[in-house]
Amino acid sequence: MNNRIQFNLYATPPHECSYLSDRQATTVFIDPRFPKDAVLYDVLSQHGFRRSGEHLYRPHCHHCEACIPVRIPVGTFTPRRSQRRIWKKNQELTVTAQPIAFKKEHFNLYCLYLAARHRGGGMDNPTPGGYMQFLSSDWSDTLLYEFRLNKQLLSIAVVDLLESGLSAMYTFFDPAYPERSLGVYAILWEIEEAKRLQLDWLYLGYWVKECRKMRYKTDYSPLEQYRHGVWQKII
Repeated sequence: MNNRIQFNLYATPPHECSYLSDRQATTVFIDPRFPKDAVLYDVLSQHGFRRSGEHLYRPHCHHCEACIPVRIPVGTFTPRRSQRRIWKKNQELTVTAQPIAFKKEHFNLYCLYLAARHRGGGMDNPTPGGYMQFLSSDWSDTLLYEFRLNKQLLSIAVVDLLESGLSAMYTFFDPAYPERSLGVYAILWEIEEAKRLQLDWLYLGYWVKECRKMRYKTDYSPLEQYRHGVWQKII
């Protein structure tokens, strides 16, 4: 990086990979004592880093490069026919932005989502403290977008606002509405929101080709990947 920012990186011990069960993973993260802000976050997002709570991190595994940072150039995004149907189906939903803060209604939806989608995946029995520690930080510009059908909360998209784009930090939704494809709709809505804000990118985190639950990211075209220090088009 040529912006003269200097900081220490720390690596975790090898641990079970969250995406590929037959592999061990190592994560590097920025010195927790290093002062962070939205400018640094934006720069590091352009180099494949992500946020989890107060931490900025990136996978750094020996003999494995399966976790590939991806982003959507929103100005040239072209929805598929199925995505256009999902967009149309959810037009009756209202979306409002809320500052990141603990709300029991949000937390209940988060617990419902984890129980249905990630049982046994290391996120069982969430606590309010752990929920806030995961989603929030003191230095990021983070919003919770509420998706409601009338007054009923169906989905929450946790989004970080960067100078160059939006970062889709996490999304959780009511699993009782599979016909609405709420996860897909959240991404489509975030693409449109990035356009409205005149931003260039929607960062989607890591794509893992061999992981079934991560393959959905290649449903969005064009999609760019960060490999060997350069962003390049995948599809």
